[in-house]
Amino acid sequence: MLKSLLRRAVAALGLTFLLIGAPASARTEAAHPALWEVSDADTTIYLFGTIHLLPQNYQWRTTKFDQAVQGSQQLVVETIVDDKNPTKLMSVLAGLGFAKGLPPLAQRVPPEKRAALAAAIKRSGVPAPMFDQMKTWTAAFLLLGDQFRDMGLKGGEGVEAVLRNTFSGEGKPIGELETNAQQLGFFNTLPEQAQVALLLGALDQPKGMSEEFNGMLAAWSRGDVEGIARTFDRDLAASPELRQTLIRQRNSNWRAWIEQRMAQPGAVMIAVGAGHLAGRESVIAMLKKDGYRVRRVQ
Repeated sequence: MLKSLLRRAVAALGLTFLLIGAPASARTEAAHPALWEVSDADTTIYLFGTIHLLPQNYQWRTTKFDQAVQGSQQLVVETIVDDKNPTKLMSVLAGLGFAKGLPPLAQRVPPEKRAALAAAIKRSGVPAPMFDQMKTWTAAFLLLGDQFRDMGLKGGEGVEAVLRNTFSGEGKPIGELETNAQQLGFFNTLPEQAQVALLLGALDQPKGMSEEFNGMLAAWSRGDVEGIARTFDRDLAASPELRQTLIRQRNSNWRAWIEQRMAQPGAVMIAVGAGHLAGRESVIAMLKKDGYRVRRVQ
């Protein structure tokens, strides 16, 4: 379950920096992802659960959603990644994701997985000695990004990228809830066991990964918040550390940001991974507990 959770974390909890890939087929049936509104007399905040990876030309926008976009004066995302000029991100990654004196990467996985690791490294095109200098989570992300690209998924087609283009094209500001360093830091502090699990997940067969991702994508598309919550609850049951690091703490931080923003007039759209808006520890649940009026509008 842990491997599945960590892969889902990339797609639906918030790791936007590695998701650039190849084309895939378009969606033909209508999608209606969940959208909420938090409001008072002079402030409206839309909360949209996103998925960071999408096939090319995947149709997910609706009339109701576009009306919310047009009515919003600002977009706020988890973190801003400039994929046209990734120097800042690469600097952060170099500082956090590499270290001296690490054991060779092959020694960090079980012996029966070493052949698969070697094959994945060869496919990546990155010199093998460079992987030995990476922390385990860094190597996992690089190889996991290759897996997602092989599946035809594109970060550039993901919800945040589309919304950023829309808002910037209209001259509207874009903010972030976390810096690149903060987001990467969540994974840098994971126990080595969890990092190895992520690496092993990056070595799984594409068929299994595709089935897992397609199930998550289907739940997101139909706005099945309960289904998303059940999936994450099941995966996180075995790892309270991951629940605290990836969900509870981040959701609490974002809840505080939203409550402070509610003191200012205007309309804002916040787009964060769908996993953060589902379940008993979601941002939605926290806001309701604090007495805010939260209404699902799609």
